[in-house]
Amino acid sequence: MTPALPAALAGLGFGLSLIVAIGAQNAFVLRQGLRGEHVGPVVAVCAISDLVLIMAGVAGAGTLVSAVPWLLTVIRYAGAAFLFAYGLLAARRALRGGALITDPSGAATALGVTLATVLALTWLNPHVYLDTVVLLGSISGTHGDQRWWFAAGAGLASILWFTALGYGARLLRPVFARPAAWRVLDGFIAAVMFTLAVSLVLSA
Repeated sequence: MTPALPAALAGLGFGLSLIVAIGAQNAFVLRQGLRGEHVGPVVAVCAISDLVLIMAGVAGAGTLVSAVPWLLTVIRYAGAAFLFAYGLLAARRALRGGALITDPSGAATALGVTLATVLALTWLNPHVYLDTVVLLGSISGTHGDQRWWFAAGAGLASILWFTALGYGARLLRPVFARPAAWRVLDGFIAAVMFTLAVSLVLSA
């Protein structure tokens, strides 16, 4: 076994441990997958963003992030405000009743708006810098010359996860053929957004 393989497998496992969790970004990707709306671009933005952050962390950007604490503070409050606003939209959908996947009244959101939303959910999350840039970057250093293989494994984890979440969501479409299911999903998304927004403010 070459030294690169254990490092890549370690990166794959660690990368999955960071992203396979209920969060604002995953909730958004799931909803887009269920609606079959701009899934490819959303998955691409999430995966590419992770790859950029992973490479930055392995390259040593974690030191810069740690040295500029005020930047994380700005991102923290901006992210909290955005999450709260998005949570309000999800709560309104839950109260009014979510549109069925095949319901023409559930008009598709413009690609630009969708991409702006997923970019905000990704880059206005201070934890992404602490986890992906600082933590993952620090752990990659323990692999010495194989740290870029560790990064490759972590990057593969992101690609596999977001692709599976976005395109695999279609398997749940029979469940979401009922309006009540959309109400539950949007209520859950609202709760996640509100919880994350409050946690960001309280952790400041």
